[in-house]
Amino acid sequence: MPHPGKIKPRGVAELEAVYGGPSQAGFGSAVFFVQLAADDDLEKIALDHYRYFVGGLWERYGEDAWMGPWREVYARPYGAAPDIVAELRGIKDPDAAVSVPMILDNVDDADKARAVLATVYDAFTLTDLRVYTLGDGGAMSGLLVAGCHDGTRDAIFLVFLLD
Repeated sequence: MPHPGKIKPRGVAELEAVYGGPSQAGFGSAVFFVQLAADDDLEKIALDHYRYFVGGLWERYGEDAWMGPWREVYARPYGAAPDIVAELRGIKDPDAAVSVPMILDNVDDADKARAVLATVYDAFTLTDLRVYTLGDGGAMSGLLVAGCHDGTRDAIFLVFLLD
């Protein structure tokens, strides 16, 4: 599900260096960069990338297991000052909040990871930011951070899933 024909912005490449590029590993993290059509729904495309990331495990455990935990746990209010690190740390949903330190603090070079997250998700052109909780309904849980730039409709998805 790569972004065909378009060079990745430096921030996206840096995000991939920290969290990994597109993958169907179903475990760990991956970054996806795509261009949405004008009528694409960000949540639907986020869900498509979640399903792609989980790969064959989706069918193995069944859609009901993977969709049980799926829900939006944060959406950046229109006009709010962007601060992805504070926004993630401020997530109130207890299932989602457990995964936040894994993205922000428990990664190699956490300072760099937080800086790269800010470069990508705090850009002034990013007008739609949402965070979803996900997992298999059992041992695995995680987050999906979805952001879309106004005008270009470039979207960046960070999928994170661990047990």
